[in-house]
Amino acid sequence: MATKKKVITKDDIVSIYMEEVLEKGQKPKSVYHFTKENDFTEAEFYSFFGTLEGLEKEIFRLFFENTVNLLHKNEEYQQYDMKNKMLSFYFTFFEVLTANRSYVLQTLKVDRNPLKNLVQLTTLRESFKNYVSEILTDDYRLEQERFQKFQEKTIQESAWLQLMLTIKFWMEDESAGFEKTDIFIEKSVNASFELMNVAPMNHLIDFGKFLFKEKIHSR
Repeated sequence: MATKKKVITKDDIVSIYMEEVLEKGQKPKSVYHFTKENDFTEAEFYSFFGTLEGLEKEIFRLFFENTVNLLHKNEEYQQYDMKNKMLSFYFTFFEVLTANRSYVLQTLKVDRNPLKNLVQLTTLRESFKNYVSEILTDDYRLEQERFQKFQEKTIQESAWLQLMLTIKFWMEDESAGFEKTDIFIEKSVNASFELMNVAPMNHLIDFGKFLFKEKIHSR
C-alpha cells in the first residue's frame, strides 16, 4: 500500500526555506528549483506564498508575530506603560532574532546593495508601525487633535528608524551574549522617550495660539 504523502504546511515551507538558505549559503534560484529539490509542488507553495520574496518577507513578519505572542503570555505586560512595553518588545524581539541569527545575518547581507536586503523587512515595518500605534498612550499624544495624526506618523517612522539602527548594531555586536546590544536598547529607548515628551510641544502650540489671537485682536 502506497504511503500517503504528508500535507505540507506554511510552517514547513518556512523551515525548509530557512534551512536551505543556511546550508547552501544562497537563496534558491526560483520557486521551481526550491520545490523540486524539497519534494513538494509549486501549487503547494503558491497556496501560501506568491513569490520567494513574499516568503522572505513573511519570515521576518513571523519573527515579529512570535515576539508579540510571547509578550501577551506575560500577564504583567498589559499593565506596563508605553516605554516598558517598548523595552519588553525590543528585548524579546532580539531574543527571537538571536535564536535565528545565522539566517538573519545571511539574508540581510546577501546583496551588496543594502537597500535590496532591506526589502525583506517591508512587512515587518508595517506590523511594527501598527504595534507602535497600538501601544501609544495619551501621555505621548498632543492635546490638539489636528496635530495627532501627523504626530503619530512621526512617532511610527522614528520608532522604525530606531529599530533599524538597533538591528544594525546587533548584527555587528561581537560581545558575549550580545550584552552591548542590551545596553544599546536600554539607552536608545530611554533617550527616544525623553525626546517624545509632549509637554514642551504643547506649551509651544499654546504659545503660538496666544500670539495668533493677540495679533488678531491688536488689529
